[in-house]
Amino acid sequence: MHARTARPLLLLALIAGASFTATHWIAVPLAASAAWKGAGVGLLAAWAAAQARTADGWLIAGALGLYALGDVLLETHGLTTGAVAFLAGHLVAAGLYLRNRSGPLWQAGVIALAVTAISWALPADRGAAPGIALYAAGLGAMFGTAAVSRFPLGVAMGAALFVFSDLLIFGQLGPLATSALPGLLIWPTYFAGQALIAWGVVRSVSHENLHDRL
Repeated sequence: MHARTARPLLLLALIAGASFTATHWIAVPLAASAAWKGAGVGLLAAWAAAQARTADGWLIAGALGLYALGDVLLETHGLTTGAVAFLAGHLVAAGLYLRNRSGPLWQAGVIALAVTAISWALPADRGAAPGIALYAAGLGAMFGTAAVSRFPLGVAMGAALFVFSDLLIFGQLGPLATSALPGLLIWPTYFAGQALIAWGVVRSVSHENLHDRL
């Protein structure tokens, strides 16, 4: 599918993702909430898949698809099950970024370790800390490899927003337990991060594909 033909999918994704913020203030039935929540990143995945021509294109579409699945599972099956889908998405995304690495690998490792350590320290229930750290290792690997990839800066910025959103979730289990801030920021920072990642990778890969055909 041509990029121009696929553009409505991107527009619908942005509308669905941005509008889901309203569920912070309005009650929505579970089934509708799960579908609405999954639509934002799910449509980003469809937009990416519609333009995929290479392994990189399919990898970003696959990562986004796993994240969309995680969004739905968080609503329907809880945090642990949703986290498994997200972790799978992080591993696929990290594989994509490693295929396109332009910076030092040690830098990615330092970022991954920092994200893991901060996440481990946040929950007040120390029994939950090891599981959170395990997930955060994948999250940090995704961010670290994005930061040293050849993709535009917006991709690393999107990954950083993704990390920030998850740290707010972990903060709710500890120092931010009584704060209203996480509830206001978790979804907007997460979806903005996903949109930046999708836009940066898909546009970069699509331009390369066009150049190769000329």
